[in-house]
Amino acid sequence: MTKRIGILTSGGDCSGLNAAIRAITVHAIEHYGWEVFGILKGTSGLIRRPMEYVSLTLKNCDSSMLRSAGTILESTTKENPFFFPGDDGSKADRSDDAIIGYQDLNLDAIIAIGGDGSMRINSRLAKKGGMNLVCIPKTIDNDLAQTDYSIGYHTAITVATEAMDRLQPTAASHQRVMILEVMGRDAGHIALASGIAGGTDVILVPEIPYKIESICEHIKNINKAGRNFALITVSEAIKTENGEQVVRGKSINERPRYGGVSQYLSSEIESRLNADTRFTVLGHVQRGGQPTAQDRILATVFGVKAVDMVAEQDFGKMVAWRNNQVEAVPIDSSIDTYNGVDPNGVLIKTAKAMGIYVGEI
Repeated sequence: MTKRIGILTSGGDCSGLNAAIRAITVHAIEHYGWEVFGILKGTSGLIRRPMEYVSLTLKNCDSSMLRSAGTILESTTKENPFFFPGDDGSKADRSDDAIIGYQDLNLDAIIAIGGDGSMRINSRLAKKGGMNLVCIPKTIDNDLAQTDYSIGYHTAITVATEAMDRLQPTAASHQRVMILEVMGRDAGHIALASGIAGGTDVILVPEIPYKIESICEHIKNINKAGRNFALITVSEAIKTENGEQVVRGKSINERPRYGGVSQYLSSEIESRLNADTRFTVLGHVQRGGQPTAQDRILATVFGVKAVDMVAEQDFGKMVAWRNNQVEAVPIDSSIDTYNGVDPNGVLIKTAKAMGIYVGEI
């Protein structure tokens, strides 16, 4: 019997989402002969009336999707079906409408591509409505447990590394301390990986405390050794030395908006060293651009595996990449455990071995 499956993307966008959508569509049609529907704007497409969805075919999911960033299905970070915003600003539980939408489309399963927040919402919705769900992990933060990598992470660290590649020559030309602030929410994976790849002198992550005095001493030693510039990579979520979080208010879903800690560090370093210091906040540039080869491959592997899991009725699971193998793991096991930087991990040890200051550890 021909199955009808839906695909949705929710949460923040990243490079590689379209590659996953393409892989799901091609494998489902070519191998199984199923019908595939793209649900627009996450679960919101199932809630709105008329419902918002598109038929996905081999024609509209060709190889050009491998090269495109963002998501052709669009996404949302503010329309939680359990707290769905109304036109008057109020919020209501519209989860039943999403479940009815799933039923009205006669879907046999949904493959949801998202991060921990999206997975938590979709899992709760699936359990309530008896919906067959398979999840694919995507987040530039790479903070999901049970998978070594998530879609979008490789592209984000490549963008951050390339940014430092461009900052280094101007730092050397003008004898400056150059600070690059990268995204990552509460995890320091992007800062750590791109800092090592970019040859920075200091890497600050939320998981490890630091002292500005130690940073300044490190820069002094660099100058004494004959180099007239220094490079620093910091995660957006690091706190001030006094433990204060630097935020730019809150988002619509009440999460703090990180950003600006590099300005604080720049001011502190400049005043203590009398050094010409500049900072750059990379921001959402890390979410865009053509996906790297790694993200295209990972997204394709995840998409194929997710379809096979639907065929095997292996629901309530997330696709994971572990030890160079693709596996199916329970969704709850991934979202209930936070995956931050390991202070005793190989990358921290590597950074220290390269003479990089990574905090008080």
